[in-house]
Amino acid sequence: MTLTKQTITKIEKFHYKGKVYNLTTSSGNVIANGILCKNSGGLGTPAHDRVVAGMIHKSHMGVLFIDEIATLQPATQQELLSALQERKFAITGQSERSAGAMVRTEPVPCDFVLIAAGNFETIKHMHPALRSRISGYGYEVYMKETIPDTEENRNKIAIFVAQEVTKDKKIPHFSREAVEAIIEEARRRANRKEHLTLRLRELGGLIRAAGDMALEEKSKFVMKKHVIGAKKIARTLEQQIADKFIEQKKEYEIIVTSGKRVGRVNGLAVIGVVPPYSGIILPIEAEVTPGGKESEIIATGKLGEIAKEAIKNVTAIIKKYFGEDIKETYDIYVQFLQTYEGVEGDSASVAVATSVISAFKKIPVKQDFAMTGSLSVRGEVLPIGGVTAKVEAAIEAGLKNVVVPKTNLKDIIIDKDKMKKINIIPVETIQDVLKVVLDWSGKQRILKQIVAAD
Repeated sequence: MTLTKQTITKIEKFHYKGKVYNLTTSSGNVIANGILCKNSGGLGTPAHDRVVAGMIHKSHMGVLFIDEIATLQPATQQELLSALQERKFAITGQSERSAGAMVRTEPVPCDFVLIAAGNFETIKHMHPALRSRISGYGYEVYMKETIPDTEENRNKIAIFVAQEVTKDKKIPHFSREAVEAIIEEARRRANRKEHLTLRLRELGGLIRAAGDMALEEKSKFVMKKHVIGAKKIARTLEQQIADKFIEQKKEYEIIVTSGKRVGRVNGLAVIGVVPPYSGIILPIEAEVTPGGKESEIIATGKLGEIAKEAIKNVTAIIKKYFGEDIKETYDIYVQFLQTYEGVEGDSASVAVATSVISAFKKIPVKQDFAMTGSLSVRGEVLPIGGVTAKVEAAIEAGLKNVVVPKTNLKDIIIDKDKMKKINIIPVETIQDVLKVVLDWSGKQRILKQIVAAD
């Protein structure tokens, strides 16, 4: 969010009050509202009565809030800049009954405080002169998505629940257990240990869904069971896609949850760009063949740049453990099976390393394991995002064990009943991963070689 014209000082000094306009459109009515001119009322009507003032004029001596400012047309952003600099701007338009005559007023006062919002990507596409004006005369403020999980902030979430109930005017109030369930969901959606989410719009949707369920049952209060039920019926599109993904992949045996296979691993990924993420199983297969003609790992499955770079770290790990540059004498192929959604980030690098080592040394992987984690060139397992959603995906797929970075352990926020269905194994190094997920029967000599390398 950006504030301009030395907002705080100006508000305190001049006592701007009474007029706050909230604009969320990409059209030009920052400058003038919709049809730019009223019905003229005859040729004798003064020019300023034949036009409709824009938001910048209506907010004179007040505050103008513009959401998603970068979606405004460049010409409109330029006009907004002029208005900010001159503190006045002419209204230009054409009567809806006119045959073509234009109306232009003298410059109209528009001295206002501008508060603009947008996400990081859109802000980068703002008109450079406008952004320069904002950062030069005002403030740029990064809005946090989470707050610390303290008693004070938990009470604020409880107050938010009560506010949503009051605003809805139909749903009953929440019991203590139901409020605690909402707070627990705020923890889960924060995607960060010891924090609560500030994405209150989505949390409000859950509150209303739980309230609707209580209404249907004619319950005096919203109970915990209603919150749990609301989470099931009010699933996001990404969650529905994830459910369908797991269902179809299990039906056609693309997701394997039992037995042992060489070179095959159940990785984990998420769908969605913001919390709450939805987890999916990411089956990965690797094959290592003699040759060395490719001189690099060949990976398929719509990989992003970061994912491609992360895969290259695997050769460093193999060289460390087995003392040979695998690329010189072998060709390495890695396939992310049916990943039509694409793979971004490096959280699958632990799974890739495991599948390649399994294929290279012909050591079976236990298929009742899933795993996630970023891998450094030294073999350290680093933290990743969306760990709660990934563990939930493993549970939904029927897997018995899941390997996660030890540093992510506190980030996992899952109901106790669900947690009983899976064994969570925290790891710090790739060696820790290999020890538990590979079947070392008859291959203990290789395990000793890996241990000795560390």
